[in-house]
Amino acid sequence: MRYLHTMVRVSDLEASLHFYRDLLGLVETRRMDNEAGRYTLVFLAAPRDRERAEAERSPEVELTFNWDPEAYDGGRNFGHLAYRVDDIYAACRRLMDGGVTINRPPRDGHMAFVRSPDGISIELLQEGEALAPAEPWASMPNTGSW
Repeated sequence: MRYLHTMVRVSDLEASLHFYRDLLGLVETRRMDNEAGRYTLVFLAAPRDRERAEAERSPEVELTFNWDPEAYDGGRNFGHLAYRVDDIYAACRRLMDGGVTINRPPRDGHMAFVRSPDGISIELLQEGEALAPAEPWASMPNTGSW
């Protein structure tokens, strides 16, 4: 058995791609439009996962966009997606500069939480040892829930 992907339903494909691809840094690996089923699937992978496993599919996030409007709420009951990052402070700065709220700042230099446009909680973990505490993160309070 091996892990393949996690499917997340999204209400605005462009806003979600902006978050997952442009701000979080995932890479689109493939896309399928299904006219009969009236949906689009977009698969994304972390850059290093994709590089490491070109011959074999790496774990991915599948964004499912249903063409007929639906309301999605309760993203917190999903749990969260988790990604290791090279520099948690730089990742959080990029997200914050892109208008994303840092719900649980990386005060410890190790872990942070943000939310996607559809309320999916995303955990960011520092690769290797935790970074030394630094401002503005060290004194930044939690915002909302994650």
